[in-house]
Order: sequence, then structure tokens, then C-alpha cells
Amino acid sequence: MQQACIGMGALWLALAIDRWCGEPPARVHPVVWMGGWLGFAGRQVAPMAARTPQPRLRPFVAAALAWWAGAALAVAAAVALEQAALRHLPTWLAALALGVLLKPLLAWRMLREEVRAVESALAVSLDAGRERLARLVSRDVQALDAAAVRESALESLAENLNDSVVAPLLWFALLGLPGAALYRFANTADAMWGYRGERGGRDWTWAGKWAARADDVLSWLPARITALLLALAAARWPAGLAREAAHTPSPNSGWPMAAAALLLGVRLGKPGVYALNPAGAAPVAADTPRAVALAGGAVGLAALAGTGLLAARAGWSGG
Repeated sequence: MQQACIGMGALWLALAIDRWCGEPPARVHPVVWMGGWLGFAGRQVAPMAARTPQPRLRPFVAAALAWWAGAALAVAAAVALEQAALRHLPTWLAALALGVLLKPLLAWRMLREEVRAVESALAVSLDAGRERLARLVSRDVQALDAAAVRESALESLAENLNDSVVAPLLWFALLGLPGAALYRFANTADAMWGYRGERGGRDWTWAGKWAARADDVLSWLPARITALLLALAAARWPAGLAREAAHTPSPNSGWPMAAAALLLGVRLGKPGVYALNPAGAAPVAADTPRAVALAGGAVGLAALAGTGLLAARAGWSGG
């Protein structure tokens, strides 16, 4: 039970640090380190887009091996740090240390502030809104009107609620700090490598497949839990959720995005790709604080669920 108490304390401390301090400096941020490895390895494994014919097996195998090497480093570091805290520190200090280590693997404050910043920029001008949105999403924003800019920001809020908060907390509750580290590595790899064609002058069609599939597997359960938490935060079930979620190419991101669209009563979508809750109204400025509040409620429920899961694990293991 002592280890469970340390885990519970670490979970809540990580969220408190996130709330009051935000992100650590880039030079000590583990997700930045992960991105550094992935950027270096990606240049080695992904062929140039101009190359014809494009190879398949070699970039796929090379990228999979590079993914596993990076994942092993991330997990090994997390195991070593977690065990050092649990074995050599008193309970309260171990919880504090793990909370500090867990914090960089989740990012609720930054997500919330970035979405609010898009809305504030839109109040200045459409160009300012587009420019701010470009910091949040990878899609081309230059052709988006104000409603589409807002839709993209709200979609990012819902999708990253899973990727940056709920999933890391769930994997921490299940597998400790190594679980959260593995998830964040996989999600970062998908964000950097998981494309179906050209990006940055390189062809990721085969080089990005392993990263994309690994993230799909690790995000499958958390994405659906995120949708459930949004429904609980709204105190109602979004009718037609599974149908709407199936409209997106991703097997996972559609769940939190569709839940948000249905619960807020707005239309969300990516032009030419999909539309969620197409009968809903185009989102307006007032919908952004509503969406942030809804997501905030889901974060609180995720923390409670993680606490309960840690307690349950202690009970299953006999303390």
C-alpha cells in the first residue's frame, strides 16, 4: 500500500506542478529529449521524398528498430529513476520526486493556454488566429476561415486531452513512471513520424508505419476513456458517439473529438477529410471557454480515476 500512496501523491503533485509552474525548460524536458532522438533517427531512416522508386522494407525495419531503441532508453531511464526514488527516499520525498518526474510527461496547462491563445488571437484578426493555430496543429492553416480556425483549436483540445493528459495518467496508474514514459515516447514518435506521405522533404509512408501503429495500440483504451470522462464531466451521454468517431481516419482521435463536438453541440472537422456532428452549429467565441471547462472537468475525473486504479492495484497485490 505504501507504493500506491506514493503513486497517488505523485499523480496529484504532478498535476499541481503543471497548474502552478507549467513546463520545465527545454534543456531538461524529457519529451524534448525524445524529440531530439526522433529527429536525428528520422533523418537516417526516412528516404528523401524525391527518390524514385520509394523503398518499403528497409525504411520500415530501420524505423521500427530506431523506435525500439528510443523506447528502450526512455523506459530504462524511467525504471532507474522510479526505483531510486522508491528504494532510497522516505515516502513523502519519493512521492515528491516521482511527481516532479511525472509532470513533464503530461501537459494540461500548456494545452489549455494554447487553445485560449488561439481564441484571443482570433479576436485581433484572422491572420493572427491562423498564426497562433499553426503552433498547435500540423495542418495547413492559411486557407482556414475564422470558424475553421476555431474548429481546429477545439479538435486539438479534445485530441490532446487524451494524448497529453489522460493517457499518460492512465499508463502511470497501470505501469508507473515507465508506462507514462513509454506512452509519451510513442505519442511523440507518431507526431513526428506518423505521416502517410511527404513531410519535411522525406517520405514517411513506410518509415512512419511502426510509430503510427504503436501509438494506435497504446492510445486505444485511453481515447475511449477520455470520451467517457468528457461525458461524465458533462453529466450526459453523447448520443451517436461511436458513429461519429468512426468518421475520422484515426481509430482513436475521433472518440474524444466526437464526444466534444456532440457535448458542445458544435460541428468539428477537417476540410475535405471528415466532419463530426455535421448538424451542429459552427463554433463561436463563447464555445472555447465552454470546451476548456469541459476538458478541465475531464482532467479532474481522470485524476480521480487514476487514484482509484492505483488503490485497486494495491488491493490486488495485497498491499
